[in-house]
Amino acid sequence: MAAPRSASLSGVERRAVELDTIASVLPIDRRDELAELLTDTDIETLRHLVNEGMGANTLRAITSDLAYLEAWALAATKRSLPWPAPEALLLKFVAQHLWDPQKRATDPDHGMPADVADNLRSQNFLKSSGPHAPATVRRRLANWSTLTKWRGLDGAFASPPLKSAIRLAVRAVPRKRSRKSAKAVTGDILAKLLATCSTDSLRDLRDLAILMVAFASGGRRRSEIAGLRKEQLTIEPPIPIENGTPLPSLAIHLGRTKTSSGEQDDVVYLTGRPVEALNAWMAAAKIDSGSVFRGIGRWNTVSKRALDPQSINAILKQRAEKAGLEVGEFSAHGLRSGYLTEAANRGIPLPEAMEQSRHRSVQQASNYYNNATRRSGRAARML
Repeated sequence: MAAPRSASLSGVERRAVELDTIASVLPIDRRDELAELLTDTDIETLRHLVNEGMGANTLRAITSDLAYLEAWALAATKRSLPWPAPEALLLKFVAQHLWDPQKRATDPDHGMPADVADNLRSQNFLKSSGPHAPATVRRRLANWSTLTKWRGLDGAFASPPLKSAIRLAVRAVPRKRSRKSAKAVTGDILAKLLATCSTDSLRDLRDLAILMVAFASGGRRRSEIAGLRKEQLTIEPPIPIENGTPLPSLAIHLGRTKTSSGEQDDVVYLTGRPVEALNAWMAAAKIDSGSVFRGIGRWNTVSKRALDPQSINAILKQRAEKAGLEVGEFSAHGLRSGYLTEAANRGIPLPEAMEQSRHRSVQQASNYYNNATRRSGRAARML
């Protein structure tokens, strides 16, 4: 039997090769870093999750959280993450991530130690100087628990002391909930963004298509736009227009998304200008298969690899800056919230808008409608 190809590789190099085999569902730009942080058992667990058919976005989140947990454990305890984690380590994690800034001002030992924070910050695992959001801490603990179960182990994640510690920490430091995007990208704002894509350059053609497709297809998530493939697109019969030229029509087969398993063929439609913009980009970039939205090199070379979801967010912010808008007020999620807000402003019935946005929760989708109605309603114009 032939010897394994990776026999002569170091542990880090071997793990990098293993990560390459599941690269399509991992953070592309952090492969080498993950190879150093994660253990052989970590990577075997991730491979198992891939084989079990876990959604790409879910696996990316779990991998990202696992890398953070491994980095934190090394910084805070000088040891790799133990499996299963003892209750004391879980409580330490909560204490170092949910803390009171006012108490920290008078007690430097409160919260995350400075050397731990500096270590994580140097590796780009920590960006803010304050405590973590409770939702982030809960998500990381939940993913930690999931990984523990996948290893066939029992953890202390449901222990009363841990639940109590989280509850008391959150109660001690009230936080205002912030929306994913401070501002919805409604029709008027979208028009300003599109106006910055006015040339025939590859970058302008691509960004125009990204913005139009993301918005018009119901406010697609950035992961869905980044992962869009030519094979998901089917040409539909043109839409007839009275006394006008028929409008081109296209169907997007969504496959697996954040809220669907992919077993049902969820389809959304593009009509008119977004179809023209998408076709113009694919023709200019000579894309006849594979990823639709790709990186563009310095010499206008179009990459074979798809953009990552973070790039979709960066593109929107770049266009906001060119349009003279406040960059910090916008994110890619603004296209999703903006679609429903714009639909409400135009009087489109909620069920019809949800058919395109594919929101599963009427309550969540109706929030955008309620806000639009309240802003323009008589109750808000008493004076």
